[in-house]
Amino acid sequence: MNMIELGVGVTAAMAGVLAAEFTRTRKRRLPAYGWLGLGILAVAEWLMFRGVEPVATYFTPIAWTAYLLVADAAVLAICGESRLQAAPRRLAGLAFLSIPLWLTFELYNLRLQNWTYVGVPKEWAAALVGYAWSFATIWPAIFETADLVEAFGWFRKARPLALSPRGERLVAGTGAVMLLAPLALPQRMAAYLFALVWLGFALLFDPLNRWRGWPSILGDFREGRRGRLWSLLISGWVCGWLWEFWNYGAAAKWHYIFPMFQQWKVFEMPAPGFLGFPPFAVECFAMYAFAAGMLKWRGEQ
Repeated sequence: MNMIELGVGVTAAMAGVLAAEFTRTRKRRLPAYGWLGLGILAVAEWLMFRGVEPVATYFTPIAWTAYLLVADAAVLAICGESRLQAAPRRLAGLAFLSIPLWLTFELYNLRLQNWTYVGVPKEWAAALVGYAWSFATIWPAIFETADLVEAFGWFRKARPLALSPRGERLVAGTGAVMLLAPLALPQRMAAYLFALVWLGFALLFDPLNRWRGWPSILGDFREGRRGRLWSLLISGWVCGWLWEFWNYGAAAKWHYIFPMFQQWKVFEMPAPGFLGFPPFAVECFAMYAFAAGMLKWRGEQ
């Protein structure tokens, strides 16, 4: 089995688990927009593999938009409520804020040079549409997938656990150091340190969120709740494989160029890189909770 077959196998197995758990836990039929999402995804895959434009170029945002319809509909079928059904404006705000939040990582990448984009339209307007549409799906994908995983009912309350104020300050300080190190060190060394960026924002912002009374993992732990953390970690794992799977065949795509493990690629991602997706999902939550709090968006996740 080669690495591409391994990737397809893992992705298919993961999708199978999600489908089986949905079947086990659903309380009503999948809403029509969920079937619409599945239809869009199937047609887009067919057109993408045949190189039909503009689908081949815009396949990534098309696939993720379809996935969001499917995931949200699945949550609605299980829980009777979902983000799109209950708060569409809030979901739109999440998508809008996803763009500048992801651009934070693009700014780091200008220095670290860990990935690059190929096949992007040469016309600036067409390229901008592709970038913005793709970036707008990142945070919704993480949150919708986490909603779906948590809806399966895998997690129970546990014993409350609280860090001391000193411990929380240490966590926040560690996050700040991790974010500054890739910027302070020479570029040839910083190129190896993107894992610090994949962790640093979560460590920095989660204590800040708890101190301000905004949603946080540390706050959850104080109340004996572990479901959000585990759901986010699993969501990152699921979305990571889907990102790489759908990216692999698209005409406009990203390549990883960081100077490690290039000989061990699964799709376009060197295999150890998949370990970065679960903490990235936690980071997405911490960054969004902080941004939403600063913007005074009440009632956010």
